[in-house]
Order: sequence, then structure tokens, then C-alpha cells
Amino acid sequence: MAETDLKNIALLIDADNTSPKGIDPVLTVMAELGQVNIKRAYGNFAKDNLKRWGDISHKYGIRPQQQFDMTTGKNATDMAMTIDAIDLLYQGKVDGFGIMSSDADFTPLATRLRQDGIVVYGFGSTKKTPDAFRSACTRFIDIDALIRGATDEPMRSKEKTNGKKSEIDEDLVELLGTAWKAANRDDDGYAHLGEVGQIAGNRSSFDVRNYGFTRLSDLFRSLDQFDVDMSGGAPKVKRLR
Repeated sequence: MAETDLKNIALLIDADNTSPKGIDPVLTVMAELGQVNIKRAYGNFAKDNLKRWGDISHKYGIRPQQQFDMTTGKNATDMAMTIDAIDLLYQGKVDGFGIMSSDADFTPLATRLRQDGIVVYGFGSTKKTPDAFRSACTRFIDIDALIRGATDEPMRSKEKTNGKKSEIDEDLVELLGTAWKAANRDDDGYAHLGEVGQIAGNRSSFDVRNYGFTRLSDLFRSLDQFDVDMSGGAPKVKRLR
């Protein structure tokens, strides 16, 4: 892709609700969308717990947006991020957004941006982020999973807790099974892997990186309920049970 063809992407960071440990893998993921030319972090950087964001801002070209705590219980950070995002939207110069936050207050913002056909990637902690914000994003990616992947400590979807598969496994199988059923299948019951992944992505903010994988085929191969056929030109998948 020529440099002139790169999309202009904005990354807005809720420093109050995210860890700077994830900035490297987040920027790597954002490169899928284009060139991240706008990088802003919002918060009260006078607080000790946000000092690390200030320390890395120059390294990554992040512009700190200082937000003082004017009133107890009111979040100036959310308001500033939302206003800036809408300003960028109406300027018409941004093709995609990344929002680093685990705060459900950004659900209306993500929904509004997507109404204009803008791609919105959300980055936060799956354990802390409400479903509303995760579903509002084009893709929601677990920062903790990204950090583990960057340090070669991948989480596999078949990990067990107290001898039982986690709930996320059941939800994942249901999502992928529904996508497989909706896809075009051949006489043997196989559907093209890419089509199944696209349908799953359209139905939710599904992303394979949340489960410690980089390829959809590897995720399917880890699940006993599916069979992956790699013998042809394009990989295919079939629901077994």
C-alpha cells in the first residue's frame, strides 16, 4: 500500500481506565486500519497513578490532554474524549477510531461513529468492560490478551476453570456455530472459513486475538466442535456437534 493510500486513524485513550502496558500491541493492531496519525491520552496527569502515561507520551507520540478534576464524581475525561471524537468526525479527515477504555460511557460515542460508517476498534479489559460498549464497537479486543500475546503467554479458549470450560467457550461456540449455519455450505457441510469469520464479526465484536490466536483457522482447530479442512485452496470449516 502506498503511503498516500493509508487511511488516517485516530487513537483516543482514556488514561483513567487503561494501562500503558498495552500501547505497543494496540498500535500494532491499529495498523490494520491505516496510519495512526492522531494519538491522544486524556486524564489528570497530576495524579500519581497516571504518571506512567506521561512518561511514555513522547516515546509513542501521544499528546496528553490534561483534564483536571473540577468536581468530585464528575468525569471530565469522558466529556473531553467525546467532544474531540465528534470534532474529528465532522472534520471528515478520520477514517477510523481506536478507543482505549473499559468504560461503558463510551457506548453512545462508538454507536454514533459507526452510524457514519466509521470503523471503531475498542480496547479494554473484557472482565471490566460491559457488554454494551463491547458490542457497540466494530471490534473489541481484550488488552490483557494482547499483552499476553506480546509476551508469548497466550490464553487458549480451552483453558479450564475448576474442571469446567469457562462460559466464554460456550458463548464462542454458539457464536461460531450460528455463523457457520448462516454461511453457504457444500454437500459435505463445509463452509468457507473467511465467510464464517465475516458473519461472526458482523454479529458481534468478535476478534480471534481475544482468545490468544492470530489466525481464525487456529482458533477453529482448537475447538472440538469443529473440523477445519485445509486441503483445498481456501480453508473450510464444518460443525461436528
